Amino acid sequence: MAVSMSPPAHAHDFLATCGWRGAEILPLAGDASFRRYFRVIDGDRSAVLMDAPPPHEDPRPFVAVAEWLAGRGLSAPEILARDLDRGLLLLGDFGSRRLRETADSDPQRERELYELATDVLVELHQHPPMPGLRTHGLEQWLEELTLFTQWYCPAVGIDVDVEGYGAAWTKVLEPVAKDGLGPVTVLRDYHAENIMLVEGRQGVGRFGLLDFQDALVGHPAYDLASVLEDARRDVPAEVERGMIDRYVAARGNAEAFESAYWALAAQRNARILGVFTRLWKRDNKPQYRRFQPRMWGLLERDLQQPGLLPVREWFDVNVRPEHRAEPWSQAA
Repeated sequence: MAVSMSPPAHAHDFLATCGWRGAEILPLAGDASFRRYFRVIDGDRSAVLMDAPPPHEDPRPFVAVAEWLAGRGLSAPEILARDLDRGLLLLGDFGSRRLRETADSDPQRERELYELATDVLVELHQHPPMPGLRTHGLEQWLEELTLFTQWYCPAVGIDVDVEGYGAAWTKVLEPVAKDGLGPVTVLRDYHAENIMLVEGRQGVGRFGLLDFQDALVGHPAYDLASVLEDARRDVPAEVERGMIDRYVAARGNAEAFESAYWALAAQRNARILGVFTRLWKRDNKPQYRRFQPRMWGLLERDLQQPGLLPVREWFDVNVRPEHRAEPWSQAA
């Protein structure tokens, strides 16, 4: 069912109570959840209205993480006003310049932009993880991977060895869980459409962060894989290589980090193949099918890494080439 982009009935009353009476409310974006975003304009000032309707959504985690990030010198939206019971937040407006469109329109700046995106993570990972967040470790990685066998495989009409799938991933991911790196705060959805270029700020503060309400405590390689193996835009392999090198130059542990990077990139990409299929089948959001060929390209590249051999062998036996990118080519 398509999500309406009409503001909630109580939005104008909320805005009136926080000094924005009569402001214009314009649709801005929806996402893969029930959350919706609107730009609020009142004369020469603007803000962003987040509608996170209960019981489906809870804005409290967003508020908590935003305030924690801001306290560490990173750019999260300022919370201008809140009505937590009705799921409304009025946020500072970062504008409309996202990393994605900026890099697409000016390829000469692409490397510079991804260097700054990497530096944001270097800065974030210098701080102890945010208290109170849920753990994102081996148990959670393996549970997330079941989305592939539960949703993707039935959608393309294949029966697979589910037990062997879990066993192969366990062989790959157990060493990552034990490598001693981290824990750090994991933003979870760190990619080119959730990173804004903010005017008038310097250093890592130039990048405004969005969509971090699902933040977790986990491995430092996860968010770097998220931004470099992006479901929504192609990042050149040489840029990916350069950013891995940049991160380890700043943080060390090159061999362990690189092994973890490829394993968690593959884990994330297999999970997303399942998530996007679920969004299509369960939530009637067929637009997510167009990303599947890119996700397969990323996953197949990850599987060529030596540490991914058990998983690569499982895919070779269970998911033939005609059941990978090909079924999604028309949607793309």
